[in-house]
Amino acid sequence: MWTHFESIHVDMKPTYMSMYFPGQGLLLAFGAIVLGKPWFGILVSSALMSSAVYWMLQAWLPPRWALLGGILVALRIGLFSYWIDSYTGGGTITALAGALVLGGLPRFTRTRRPRHALLMATGVVLLAITRPYEGVLLCIPVAAALVHWFVTTQKRPTATELLRCIAPAVAVLMLGAIWLGYYDYRVFGHPLTLPYTVNRATYATAPYFVWQHPRPEPQYRHAEMRRFYQDDELADYRRVHSGTGFLGMTLIKAIRSIYFFTGFALLPLLLLLPRAVLDRRIRFLVLCLLVVAVGTAIEIFLFPHYLAPFTAALYAVGLQAARHLWHWKPGGQPAGRAMVRLMVALCFVLAAVRPWDRVLNFPIPQHPVSTWILNWFGPDSYDTQRAQVERRLGQIAGGQLAIVRYSANHDPLDEWVYNEADIDGSKVIWARDMDAVSNRELLQYYKGRKAWLVQPDLQPVGVDPYPVTEQITANSH
Repeated sequence: MWTHFESIHVDMKPTYMSMYFPGQGLLLAFGAIVLGKPWFGILVSSALMSSAVYWMLQAWLPPRWALLGGILVALRIGLFSYWIDSYTGGGTITALAGALVLGGLPRFTRTRRPRHALLMATGVVLLAITRPYEGVLLCIPVAAALVHWFVTTQKRPTATELLRCIAPAVAVLMLGAIWLGYYDYRVFGHPLTLPYTVNRATYATAPYFVWQHPRPEPQYRHAEMRRFYQDDELADYRRVHSGTGFLGMTLIKAIRSIYFFTGFALLPLLLLLPRAVLDRRIRFLVLCLLVVAVGTAIEIFLFPHYLAPFTAALYAVGLQAARHLWHWKPGGQPAGRAMVRLMVALCFVLAAVRPWDRVLNFPIPQHPVSTWILNWFGPDSYDTQRAQVERRLGQIAGGQLAIVRYSANHDPLDEWVYNEADIDGSKVIWARDMDAVSNRELLQYYKGRKAWLVQPDLQPVGVDPYPVTEQITANSH
């Protein structure tokens, strides 16, 4: 979703900013400017995520298990999940950030090297500009662990030694806070005004947390916006507050989250989870997962990328369960070792056959989005129909205006109306169909463009010249 804000520039021209924190946008900008396409930024961050998880796991598990964990993250999430197949959520960069924090913690407490503190600080800044709430949930136990280490360590560093160790990290944290405050000031007029705050106050009725009350319904300009915020979001809020709804929704969120990170291939590891969580080696990581479990239980909504900061911790606990399974020998037979090998082999097989799903005659449906967004795999390509329409319109001489008319049962998550940063300078501009007066105003503003009526819910997609009578009426004003 995109929120409209007044620009503070002299001409007061309206601009559009994302409701999300700027980390994902910076990643996309890097891909577009440096590598030529926004998605390349996501691809790079996915590779870095897998590498960072491997680096983090090396600090908590034996080397070969750490390597296996990095490979599994790449296979399960880094190749086919919606984290890499869409621009939604910032899952890869947030998982990278969490891995830096959790990987730097034990290394810093053992060696006191400034570079490890610097990596932790870098992770904290990335969390702050992507998913700050879940980032705070991760930083709380990490901060507690650092305080406990400083108080209880037998070789406590002097003030000078500590300052030398953490000075670069503190500088990075301060620069990150200053930059984010400046971003908020330039976009929203105040350094402490967050993107979510403005968006939710403008459009949303349902709150984010279970103890909050719904806000009055705003006046929506588009039926699709109302359907998303009222029919979808508010419905979840009411489910949470209905009888045993809180427990039921909490269970659903837990099942969906686990299934995203494991798929059915790694689900057997849950049988050994009780042993893993009691291990001293990963006790702190289990504590981190308990914190995020409580923190997400009090939220109304939960998608897998909300848990991205804890990706490395989740796989560390799962791998520790795999280690216990590896040594399981009922009747003296290495059955556990065979099961682990089978699960790992199955992950490789699934990843190998995934690109050939259509050839093997079990294609993954593109719509609705809810059929695949909670799985480790996504469709072959998403939103191809819109891309095809935009390509066709882009080949026509002159500027084009695509006015999208949805059906009454259109899925709000299947959005067609989004534009480049420079809207007026775009070859094809997308807009939602509104009432007659608003449409005439839109057509008059873009009277130099060829207008089209796009109907995504028709089979095939309808792309026709906008009704001549509307254009004549607009041009006469």
